[in-house]
Amino acid sequence: MKIDILTLFPNMFSSLNESILGRAQEKNLLEINVVNIRDFSKDKHKKCDDAPFGGGAGMVMMAQPVCDAFDSLDITPDTCRIYVSPKGKRLDQALVKELAQKKHLVILCGHYEGVDQRALDLNIDMEVSIGDYVLTGGEIPAMVIVDSVSRFVPQVLGSAHSAEDESFSDNLLEYPQYTRPQNFRGLEVPQILLSGNHGKIDEWRHNQKIEITKQKRPDLLKKD
Repeated sequence: MKIDILTLFPNMFSSLNESILGRAQEKNLLEINVVNIRDFSKDKHKKCDDAPFGGGAGMVMMAQPVCDAFDSLDITPDTCRIYVSPKGKRLDQALVKELAQKKHLVILCGHYEGVDQRALDLNIDMEVSIGDYVLTGGEIPAMVIVDSVSRFVPQVLGSAHSAEDESFSDNLLEYPQYTRPQNFRGLEVPQILLSGNHGKIDEWRHNQKIEITKQKRPDLLKKD
């Protein structure tokens, strides 16, 4: 999968070269390309924002550098162009899986009071929100999208079943996990996990998922 990220603050994405995502890029399972929108500004000071028509607080990202940044990319019918916005479709596991089927994602990070609507009308296929709150920019939501989607790209995770067993994969939260030592500060690992009976362990884990979901997110049990 190829992911292009359009941003005014490219240094914020250095963390994408670490851990699982870093190894996935080294193995050519993922190609993550961060594009600095300022490089496309025609202003000698690389300015990319201006005051909004009609007045109002703050500044708006101008259409020209954003559109020119999009024009520099190899956009095909398989490309999904995303703008991260509080007005967008809520990101959940179902949408993550849908986006993971795409061969190419382009994610536009807004800033200030947003982006000139004409740049969105000309370039964006989908607006996506990570929650009902406002952040200073789209960079952190873009990282959330990249991280969550990448986990469903084949071979990115060490085990093919890892993403399937995680929270929300079946509208249930994940079961508790334990590792060595068997006794830690007086707390024991559940005996069933030491039994070697994988059928019983699977049953225990499934029951734990149901009970934890009932306690912490009962709304998930109401979903189809």
